[in-house]
Amino acid sequence: MAERRYVIVGNGFAGTTCAEQLRKADPACSIVLFADEPYCLYNRIALPPLLRKQVAEQKVIMRDVAWHEKNRIDLRLSTRVDALDAEGKTVTANGREEAYDVLLLATGGRPNPSNAPGALGAGNMFNFQYLDDTKAISEALETAKVAVAVGGSFIAYELAEAFVSRGVETHWLIRGPRFLRRMLDEAAGELLHEAARADGVHLHFGEELRECVRDNGAVRSIVTTSGERLDTDLVGVGLGLTINMELCEGTGIETRTGIVTDEHLETAVPAIFAAGDCAEFYDPIAEQHYRMGTWNSAGAHGKLAAHNMAAYANGGERKQFDTVPEYSSLVFSGQTITQFGLSPEYRNDIETEMHVDRDKGWYRALYFLDDRFVGATLIGKGNRAGKRRYLDAIKTKARFPKTERRALLEWTAE
Repeated sequence: MAERRYVIVGNGFAGTTCAEQLRKADPACSIVLFADEPYCLYNRIALPPLLRKQVAEQKVIMRDVAWHEKNRIDLRLSTRVDALDAEGKTVTANGREEAYDVLLLATGGRPNPSNAPGALGAGNMFNFQYLDDTKAISEALETAKVAVAVGGSFIAYELAEAFVSRGVETHWLIRGPRFLRRMLDEAAGELLHEAARADGVHLHFGEELRECVRDNGAVRSIVTTSGERLDTDLVGVGLGLTINMELCEGTGIETRTGIVTDEHLETAVPAIFAAGDCAEFYDPIAEQHYRMGTWNSAGAHGKLAAHNMAAYANGGERKQFDTVPEYSSLVFSGQTITQFGLSPEYRNDIETEMHVDRDKGWYRALYFLDDRFVGATLIGKGNRAGKRRYLDAIKTKARFPKTERRALLEWTAE
């Protein structure tokens, strides 16, 4: 039997997990793993604690070159794939063609820069996506007195949290009326805002960057859309991602908010799969397509893609996506948030059953779609009881008429 050739574009958690699982599933195969950064896999969810100086850099690195060699994974660091020939089954990087039998696109996304006047090319204006970003921001924080975080996203929150934890006067510009405005309602947002204020963050709602005022190549102050001027030593930007889908152009692969796949993570072009942040995958539990850019989801995608890529190459039985996407995070020093399944961020026809306990700082929102329980958001330390029951209800597509929904807010037994 000819050696099966697998090519993976992107060595993040989805891509590297896929490579690892492919080696187990198909010991005789060849695996080429392209990485456009100079690093082996590192833990992106450890970058915020690294920026806060709570962990050392060596704790962030998850794999090294020796691991790839041991697992016979041909790792191409600092190598960007420039072209995909879906008919000829090749990718091209640095002018060199690499043939594949099965291909995984785990290309992720790139952070959106600010397009405010004066922002482009400023030496002290940073996105926060990569290890090199983290190192540069950390160095700037060593001497900074004042910093500004821009955006209502999780990235902007992580920047604001890191700035204030390093003893820097921190201003956070949020375009909308609250943090994560597409997912959270006013009550949930206020609990998280209180945690930010308690840590000393200055919140500016309904504000964006109108202008960056520079001196000698660096931003020295920013002007908000309302005209407020803030002096600053650095600016951190969290304005979402542009998904890396350029390789798909002209190939027949469908793209929307991401690279569209079926429930097996296969695209419309046979033998090409997508996983991780870049995949707009079909979730048979939620019964719809969406993207989920979380660490847990990337790992689940990597494992599923490996199984189905090996099944495609060897004629085995495929599996479909069967995981409820979720994430949990500490929010500043005083709050936590856990979200799983669908939320109003993904659909505007979701109905919500909600309860707030202001004394405890707890918030619980349950989401329903045509009586089917589809997701939840839990805010507050100690407010995760019942999570397993909720996940089981989502997986079994349990239905609850409106008269029964409030009782679910009291679920605690695991």
